[in-house]
Amino acid sequence: MAHFAKTEDDIVVEVHVIHNDVLKDGDGVEQEQLGIDFLVGLHGGGTWVQTSYNRSFRGQYAGKEYRYDKALDIFIPPQPHDSWILNEVTADWEAPKERPEHTPSEDFHYSWNESELDWEKISHSE
Repeated sequence: MAHFAKTEDDIVVEVHVIHNDVLKDGDGVEQEQLGIDFLVGLHGGGTWVQTSYNRSFRGQYAGKEYRYDKALDIFIPPQPHDSWILNEVTADWEAPKERPEHTPSEDFHYSWNESELDWEKISHSE
């Protein structure tokens, strides 16, 4: 299945799934534009960009309120914290400080504290 994000002012407002056959040209080669044409015809317009469910292209799989960056040709999720930095290769937001190592069996996890700009331990019993 092929996935396409409808954007308004480069913000994803919805994602649609269409059959891969819609994308195939006369030689059986998938063409993104054929999917766009199909969706424009079906919905009467809009700006459509193909997205990859398995992240094989365009960074992230597009979700509602993600931003499509035309220059980087990637979908970017909403920024989780003001201090986090976008990795333009993976389209992931990264904390300015690496998360400490921790074993899943431990009775706590780490959560980002934006006011302290650091990771803090959160007990699972809280």
